[in-house]
Amino acid sequence: MTTYVDYNYFKELALAIPSDICRNERCSFDPVGKSYALEIWGDEYIIDLMQNKIERSSKAIPPPHAYFYLFVIYYLLLRQDIKLRGEWISEKDLPGGATFFRGPHLLPTSLISDRFANHLQGFCDCCKNLGGTPLALADAAFSFIITKDINVAVLYWAGDEDFPAEAKILYDRSITEFLPLDIVFALAFEVCTRLGACEHR
Repeated sequence: MTTYVDYNYFKELALAIPSDICRNERCSFDPVGKSYALEIWGDEYIIDLMQNKIERSSKAIPPPHAYFYLFVIYYLLLRQDIKLRGEWISEKDLPGGATFFRGPHLLPTSLISDRFANHLQGFCDCCKNLGGTPLALADAAFSFIITKDINVAVLYWAGDEDFPAEAKILYDRSITEFLPLDIVFALAFEVCTRLGACEHR
């Protein structure tokens, strides 16, 4: 399902030189099938230029949210390699983020907080299952390697009788250099969706 991917992205990718797209072994190209394959967040994605579609090789449940395919193809089209800065920022710290991330673009972090409520261990178990690395932030926090040059962190505060559970997503500051706000939203939406659907005891 690639509902949210504009055809022009496929057209641009079809006109690109495969060796440029696959620089530094960031992906592979099949000249016969006219498709690219790259790994994102532990899964392989196939970008089929003949059928203008994107599929995830893994059939694990749940499948990615449709928004995430937009992030996948946009990332593949990036013209530069970015070095991580090692500094976390929120979406409101992105240029224009305070205005953009509201209303229809409000991040659905409630999917995470509603899922785990005050079950801190459940949150930790799910993050570990998704390849997360613990961080010394909030009540619990984990960083995730989405790609070699994109990391996100998920912070979680368990709820109690006085305050509801809360979740927050952070990004390495380098993300401001190469991802527009709508692509950051597509990435963050998938993070919330995947954690929100995670099974825990």
